[in-house]
Amino acid sequence: MPKRILTGLLCLAVTLLAAVAPAPARADNPIVQTVYTADPAPLVHNGRVYLYTGHDEDGSTWFTMKEWRLYSSADMVNWTDHGSPMSLATFSWASKDAWAGQVIQRNGKFYWYVPVTNRATGRMAIGVGVANSPTGPFTDALGRPLVENGEIDPTVMIDDDGQAYLYWGNPNLWYVRLNSDMISYSGSATKIALTTAGFGTRTGDANRPTLYEEGPWVYKRNGLYYNVFAAKCCSEFIGYSTAPGPTGPWTYRGTVMPTQGSSFTNHAGIVDFNGGSYFFYHNGALPGGGGFTRSVAVEKFSYNADGSIPQITMTTGGAPQNGTLNPYTRQEAETIAWSSGVETERASEGGMNVGFLENGDYIKVKGVAFGSGANSFSARVASAAAGGRIEVRLGGPTGTLAGTCTVAGTGGWQNWATVNCPVSGVSGTQDLYLRFTGGSGYLFNVNWWQFAGNSGVSNR
Repeated sequence: MPKRILTGLLCLAVTLLAAVAPAPARADNPIVQTVYTADPAPLVHNGRVYLYTGHDEDGSTWFTMKEWRLYSSADMVNWTDHGSPMSLATFSWASKDAWAGQVIQRNGKFYWYVPVTNRATGRMAIGVGVANSPTGPFTDALGRPLVENGEIDPTVMIDDDGQAYLYWGNPNLWYVRLNSDMISYSGSATKIALTTAGFGTRTGDANRPTLYEEGPWVYKRNGLYYNVFAAKCCSEFIGYSTAPGPTGPWTYRGTVMPTQGSSFTNHAGIVDFNGGSYFFYHNGALPGGGGFTRSVAVEKFSYNADGSIPQITMTTGGAPQNGTLNPYTRQEAETIAWSSGVETERASEGGMNVGFLENGDYIKVKGVAFGSGANSFSARVASAAAGGRIEVRLGGPTGTLAGTCTVAGTGGWQNWATVNCPVSGVSGTQDLYLRFTGGSGYLFNVNWWQFAGNSGVSNR
């Protein structure tokens, strides 16, 4: 969301969230506040969760989506913005509709299955992006659709025997058996029978006798196959079915997340990470949010002893932090637990930077482990204006002031310089707030930050 939507409104959002949460500092859902995100697809890789999302354009009155976005976290609360590693432009044959997809790793490569409109036919088709890294960039693996039948929402799973399956569909549910190259398949597309025993009973629509609507998320856990899906539009809830094998027979198991959240759609993604299970979804909770301007959120949950999934309710607090953040190593400024008035953009030095900062905007970084204490703060900054100040605060955007770094103009929004300032009273594990202050208009950009202790390194 650009400044015209966010400025002031997120401050209001934090105030409103405080009415239902113990304190604004605990309001960490939705997990991205800089743009509208939808259709979460998490992937665990090398000790991080990589979260691939769609991007609802600001002010949308339809599913206007031109690119996909990526965020990652090592602790489930501080999310690093990796920008857009894939867009409609990746697929020369696609005309519109960068809708819900999923990424999976195999043989050292990462494959991103997405539905887009095929320009030549006007129908929805499934394309495949491929990259050598989870952060991309992704390129078109085929130069054409992998499969096309006018339906959407691919999900992919690799079974224990190495056989990969691609599932997708609305209004139907299909699968193909992918070959080991992950960009071709054997046999033809098979339609899964949507029975009421398998997918629940819908009333009031003779054309849709079951609850299955769209957005399948298929995975295997402890020998059981799960199909978690958006159910019964509209408004949708999240239901699920299980099966003893990857192609069924499916048995409907009930509701995972009831209808809620100011969006008439929902879309699930589930992973296990560092000993916990996490349920990703979207709602319309941010200012200006709704059914076409959605935002991704996450909850931690525990499976029941029999493997069933409990009912999960949306919260503003989100998942608890899994570990802490080390401030004595360089941290990307776009690593954010919560923010107000902040946007991100590509940085000339690589990666992303936060920018379009105005007086009073801030970033929250949760659970920062300062140990026995920090005595200085450094930040990489750029400004084509007069600059401003970075206030280092603890506990809240107007909490304890630990230090202030002055940022001068650098002659350009991508002309980078490093500023340093002393800090005091910074020890233990605390929530860090970087508050940006100054005159009117945009102040400066920030690429990264880092603290130092008395010895210049971590005191932990």
